[in-house]
Amino acid sequence: MYANTPHHAMTYCVAIKLNAGLVFLSDSRTNAGLDHISTFRKMIVYEKPDDRFMVLLTAGNLSISQSVREILQTEEIRDPDGGEPITIWNAKSMFDAARVLGSAIRRVYDHDARALRNDDVGFNVSLVFGGQIKGEGMRLFQVYSPGNFIEATDETPYFQIGESKYGKPVLDRVIRPETPLDEAAKCALVSMDSTMKSNLSVGLPLDLVVYEANAYQSDKVVCIDQDNPYYQMMHNSWGQKLREVFDSIEDPVWDDAHTNTPIKMPAGRHAVLKKISTPEEKLI
Repeated sequence: MYANTPHHAMTYCVAIKLNAGLVFLSDSRTNAGLDHISTFRKMIVYEKPDDRFMVLLTAGNLSISQSVREILQTEEIRDPDGGEPITIWNAKSMFDAARVLGSAIRRVYDHDARALRNDDVGFNVSLVFGGQIKGEGMRLFQVYSPGNFIEATDETPYFQIGESKYGKPVLDRVIRPETPLDEAAKCALVSMDSTMKSNLSVGLPLDLVVYEANAYQSDKVVCIDQDNPYYQMMHNSWGQKLREVFDSIEDPVWDDAHTNTPIKMPAGRHAVLKKISTPEEKLI
């Protein structure tokens, strides 16, 4: 049932939790070496209208993440109160649903980890799992390889997995709990575009889901390819506007008589380390 191939999802996924709802975005680039690049979906939506809406994003070893996704739909954990086993479809809270996901990861580990080690492949998977179950507010979790997880807060309203460093700065500057959903979706796409610009292992098509709080379903689910008119506009505008902002900042001026913002100032406690060679010194 489980493939032990060394494919890794060289990916970028981001999920954002706001007062108004949730935004999920993932790419679909996967590579198993420099000469083998494929496309695999890294987002799956679990929806039971008027009851629950959940989204899972995956990064890491492709065989592991696919196995986890397959098992998650039937995985169950024991109800501590003695009721029927808990699944993602009957869990009364997103916390319990995240526990089911953790259990699915551990099942895959128990089945596959030894075989993966024998092939010098580590058990590497990262997931983001979020949504809303009727009776509680929206919740968002980042889940790790051992099956443990942390939850998004107002101070940390988004999670990234995969190639996260290139897309982080714009998220940090824009995203707040009160950010509107459409603005957050735009920010996520700019974050993805910045990542694709700097890392060829992340690429189109993209999967985007926008969920409005207390809706328990969403029709804002779209696959974005290179022909998508909004993405083309955003990609071109972002690059152009960045250049315009860059050009609007004056270059460093070394003569402070000609500027109010000199870059060269009298040495303070951070004096430049400078060694000047004299004729008497021998060069070694």
